[in-house]
Amino acid sequence: MQTRDLSSHSPYVPGRGIEEVARDLGLDPDELIKLSSNENPHGSSPKASAVVIDATETTGLHVYPKASHTDLTTAIAGRWDVADEQVWLTPGADGAIDLLSRAFLEPSDVILESDPGFAYYSMSARYHHGTARTYDLSKADGFAQTAELVLDTYDGERIVYLTTPHNPTGSEFSREAIETVAAGVDEHTLIVIDEAYGEYSERPSSIELVDSYENIAVLRTFSKAYGLAGLRIGYAIVPSAWADAYARVNTPFAANELACQAALAALEDHAHVDRSIETARWAREYMRENLDAKTWDSAGNFVLADVGDAETVAGRSQERGVIIRDCTSFGLPECVRISCGTEAETRTAVDTLNKVLSEVSAQS
Repeated sequence: MQTRDLSSHSPYVPGRGIEEVARDLGLDPDELIKLSSNENPHGSSPKASAVVIDATETTGLHVYPKASHTDLTTAIAGRWDVADEQVWLTPGADGAIDLLSRAFLEPSDVILESDPGFAYYSMSARYHHGTARTYDLSKADGFAQTAELVLDTYDGERIVYLTTPHNPTGSEFSREAIETVAAGVDEHTLIVIDEAYGEYSERPSSIELVDSYENIAVLRTFSKAYGLAGLRIGYAIVPSAWADAYARVNTPFAANELACQAALAALEDHAHVDRSIETARWAREYMRENLDAKTWDSAGNFVLADVGDAETVAGRSQERGVIIRDCTSFGLPECVRISCGTEAETRTAVDTLNKVLSEVSAQS
C-alpha cells in the first residue's frame, strides 16, 4: 500500500522550540529565549486562560462546540460589522486556507503567491490537486509589495494570495494597491488577503472591502496578538454572496470547544492585545536602531535582518541561548527573522546577536 505521489510536497518548516533546542544542546530550557516563531511574548490573554481552566470543569471536554462556535462567530461578526454567515471559523488561519482551497480549486487550478512567502499557500493548493506560481518580492526594492508586481505576473490564476503584513519581510500592501489588484484580475479569481499579523499594523483592515468586492476574502488568526497559537483558532471573513459555502466544505466542528471559548474571552481582553501591540512596536524600533545588521521596516511582530550567513548566525545565537529563525527555508539564506520579545528579551537578543555578528565578521 502506498500513498499518492507526494514527491512535490515539501513539509512546512516551523521555528525550533525551546524544549527541542535545550535537549539538543544540553541547555536549561529556562535559560533560553525563543524568538523564532512570532509568538506573543506576553503569553495568552489572562481572561482566555481563565476561561479554558473553567471550561474543563464546567462545560467539560465531552461536548461538541456548537454553542461556543455560534457565540464566537457572532462576536467576530460584531467586531467587524459583517453578517454571522460571513465568518468562517477555522483551526488557525491555515485552516481557512484549506477551506478556501476546497471551495474554489478544481484539479489543476493554479494559485499565485509571493516568493518569499508562507509555504502553506502552495501546500494547500497541492493537497487539493492544484499548482502554484509566484510573484517575486525583491530584496533590492526593500521587498516592496505593489499592485504592478502582482498584476504583471498574474495569468488568470484561481486564487491570488496577498500577505500584509508579509512574513518574513514585514512589508505591506497599501489599500489602493489591494483595490487595484481586486479590480484588475479576471472575474473567476479570488483575492485572499492574509492579515495574520494585522493587529500589529497601523493600516486599516481589508475586511472593510469585503462587502464591496465579491472576490476578496480576508484571513485573521488568534495565534499572534491574542496569544492563542497552541489552541489553533482563526477565521476568514468572506463576501455574503458565497458565504454559505462554509457548511459544504467545513469539517464537522473544526474549531474546538476550548479554542472557541478562549478566543471569545481574548476578543474582550483589550488590555492584553494593546500591551502586545505596544511591545512589538517598541521591539521593532529597538532592533532597527541597535542591531548591527541591515533590517527592513516591519509591520508585524518580527524584524528581518541581513546577517550574511543565516545558518551560522542563527546556530551560534542558539548556542548562546537566543533562538531566532534562519530564513533559508524562505529562500533567504543570508537573512534571519527575529520575533519581538519582551523588552528584556529583545535587549538580550540584540546584545547576543551583535556579539555573534562581530565574531563571524572577524573570522571571515
